Amino acid sequence: MVDYRIDRRSGVATYVQIVQQTKQAIRLGLLAPGDKLPTAREVVEATAVNPNTVLKAYRELEREGLVEARRGLGTFVRRTLGAAPADSPLRAELEDWAARARESGLEREDVAALFTAVLETHYPEQAAHPAPAHTPQGDPS
Repeated sequence: MVDYRIDRRSGVATYVQIVQQTKQAIRLGLLAPGDKLPTAREVVEATAVNPNTVLKAYRELEREGLVEARRGLGTFVRRTLGAAPADSPLRAELEDWAARARESGLEREDVAALFTAVLETHYPEQAAHPAPAHTPQGDPS
């Protein structure tokens, strides 16, 4: 099961945060094909977001072919992404690095910027595109 954490100050639309966190859980192997996502009601109760926002995120995941809605049963993971298991030795190294960065006084945003800069050096063809800082009017997210 995925435990969604919504950062209302991030400038990233709530539904996009749900999509990103679901993809991360799938990529890390925390969610596997056949696993059921929390119901919209469960996500609403845990995060206090609008139910339409959760449904919008789930529709986006379905449009991308990652999940499928089964009427009366829920929403289930259809396929996996990547190969970065949660118990990877690289994760342990990254955990150590992040702890050292925090101990040295770096803020979360500083660490994220540093890590992103390194990723862009090693994966220039896959450079991230920033998400829009606002949502269009009428968007419930």
